[in-house]
Amino acid sequence: MTTPATAYSDNKPDPQVQYVLDLIGKKAYPDVSELSVAAARALYAKTAVALEAPPEAVFRVESRSLPGPAGVIPVRIYHPRDSLAAQPVLIWLHGGGFVIGGLDTADRLCRCLARQVDCVVVSVDYRLAPEHKFPAAVDDAYAALAWVTRHAAEIGGDPARIAIGGDSAGANLATVCAILARNAGLPPPIRQLLVYPGTAPVPESPSHAEFAEGYVLTRRAILWFYGHYLTSAADCRDFRYAPLLTPSLESLPPALVIVAGCDPLRDEGLAYAERLQEAGNQVELLLCAGMTHGFLALSGVVDAAGDAIAQAIRFLHAGLADAESSAA
Repeated sequence: MTTPATAYSDNKPDPQVQYVLDLIGKKAYPDVSELSVAAARALYAKTAVALEAPPEAVFRVESRSLPGPAGVIPVRIYHPRDSLAAQPVLIWLHGGGFVIGGLDTADRLCRCLARQVDCVVVSVDYRLAPEHKFPAAVDDAYAALAWVTRHAAEIGGDPARIAIGGDSAGANLATVCAILARNAGLPPPIRQLLVYPGTAPVPESPSHAEFAEGYVLTRRAILWFYGHYLTSAADCRDFRYAPLLTPSLESLPPALVIVAGCDPLRDEGLAYAERLQEAGNQVELLLCAGMTHGFLALSGVVDAAGDAIAQAIRFLHAGLADAESSAA
């Protein structure tokens, strides 16, 4: 498992991140835990892209609905260029604590990945809590993976070159989808990109205490998200919620795990990367010192965010290129 030289060393935010934190403080945004679900969604939609880099142009963006376990699943499909040849596919699952976020909040990153990786990106609008409790989001995410695996050609994709990824709650769903695909005998994704994933059954690691306040994602917000998502304490013991509880993590796709140094979810991201490696999987770990949860959205103002996105692009592109060479 590779780790960059800029590995986590203390709990001080990077100066560029601190500048953003100061701006947030001046705006006096309420913590999500103080809001109704509707208000939280509206605030996130308004602020999520405020500091991102300008959106990249892609050849075509189309809206489509895939069949799901409880009706249709809306998706947004990004085509990087006009091509008659089948292109690799990335299934993207957005963050937002299983409660907020959607296709629009993931739009800029999906455009970037489509253009820079040169792949079709399928952004999945899975069902959100509290209207749809666990495991609704899992069921939708896995249904999307299964559909794309079987029908990639319908969207100009290559079924032999499918990757999956997500950030935060979306990274949790991506890990679970990879496990479910393995268990079901579905052809596995060839890469998984896991950006500050939540993986533990309970938020009790040292990083949850160390970064409980003042680092974008608060402990109060985490408990608020999980309170809306889960139905009972029994859900916490289900690997589809807490991938760290999976009995075996063998035979899973190569993974890049991106972890922020100043993030309550830091320790469970590190633990999951370690478990993947111990199970014999290929794992790359990018542990970003001084970064907070959600920092990839700051690529317009935080250098390390752009660097992390560049590493994600290299990881995905290399895997998809290797698969193309193997199929040739």
